[in-house]
Amino acid sequence: MNQDSKVSVLFVCMGNICRSPTAEGVFRRMVAEEGLEHRVRIDSAGTHDYHIGKAPDRRAQAAAIGRGYDLSPLRGRQVSRRDFTEFDYVLAMDLDNLANLQRICPDDQRHKLQLFLAFSERFKGQEVPDPYYGGAQGFDLVLDMVEDAARGLLQAIRTGA
Repeated sequence: MNQDSKVSVLFVCMGNICRSPTAEGVFRRMVAEEGLEHRVRIDSAGTHDYHIGKAPDRRAQAAAIGRGYDLSPLRGRQVSRRDFTEFDYVLAMDLDNLANLQRICPDDQRHKLQLFLAFSERFKGQEVPDPYYGGAQGFDLVLDMVEDAARGLLQAIRTGA
């Protein structure tokens, strides 16, 4: 990334209350710690409209607070066609949501779509599992995966990969 470039990242899961807001919160803090918040736009969305306007799941927020991330200002929204032109990276948490994105993405924007864990060192080739119907340990695993992939994404953005 050169000094004048701006990069935009959209994290996507199904309802935008667990995985994608966790990724948004983690990545926001990493970007801020690097002093790059003015050069990286970050957002999250869901492929479904279940939780529009809702705060992240309380269990996701509790797990995030335990590691120093505040998700409370975030609110759920649904992916729109405009997102595909506005964001440089559109990162799905799993294959189902990647398929949902591929169905609605204009052909000339498909190169922006990929799995978020493609940037992970420890979890490459995996999906971020949906912790919604499980216990607290699922939210901790999501954080482990998201933190690892966020570091890789930040490095890719820094190096222009």
